[in-house]
Amino acid sequence: MTEPKSPRLAVLIDADNASSKIADGLFEEIAKIGEASVRRIYGDFSSGRSKGWADQLSKHAIIPHQQFAYTTGKNASDITLVIDAMDLLHSGRFAGFCLVSSDSDFTRLAARIREQGVDVFGFGEQKTPESFRQACRRFIYTENLLPGASAGEDEPDLQTSSLQPPSAATPTIKKAIEQIETEDGWVPLSQVGNLLSNLSSDFDPRTFGSRKLSDLIRKTNGFEIDHPQGRGMRIRTRPAAKKSRKAKSKKQAAS
Repeated sequence: MTEPKSPRLAVLIDADNASSKIADGLFEEIAKIGEASVRRIYGDFSSGRSKGWADQLSKHAIIPHQQFAYTTGKNASDITLVIDAMDLLHSGRFAGFCLVSSDSDFTRLAARIREQGVDVFGFGEQKTPESFRQACRRFIYTENLLPGASAGEDEPDLQTSSLQPPSAATPTIKKAIEQIETEDGWVPLSQVGNLLSNLSSDFDPRTFGSRKLSDLIRKTNGFEIDHPQGRGMRIRTRPAAKKSRKAKSKKQAAS
């Protein structure tokens, strides 16, 4: 019995808007999504800004597209990337595109690809404008792909390098739980994870200092957790009344 093939992906990197330091983490992350069949990078590699990528080209089998900056203020790299993306899209050979850039100029490109029914995965810094982030099916912050950003749970590196505190994830998680109708408020963690991707394309536990969603849920202290033997974890929002009674009892004990 033959194994099902991984989705074919086209990886297009804007060298002027992406650091070469993310290269290893980038392709490890893409490997979780599918097969990077096309790997192209665009930029002026004669400039110091893009030179760092030169050492990564052979290591990751990336095909460079040199674009000299003949005219100030005109980004030939962006134009070439868009033209190639449309050619690849119309070939019908790809299940998804990985656009690596923090530039909002690619918002319309991402939207156009998705209109065709093809998934777009964006990779950029946290400063990336919301318009581009939300135009992608999923958006991964490149700060989470840097060396040391995926340290073990018992190591301090991940927590200290996190972009936001765990509590910042609580409102989004609560919103996902509210959209799942249950009689007792308990919802499967797997179902919450799927909804989070739909609610916020850039939601990622690593942004909040956790490797997995279950670890993040525990760190927020805003949810009750139930893990029946032989079944998946489920969670529900911690009732406010229960929290207030707990705080009141603590105050009385202290006095």
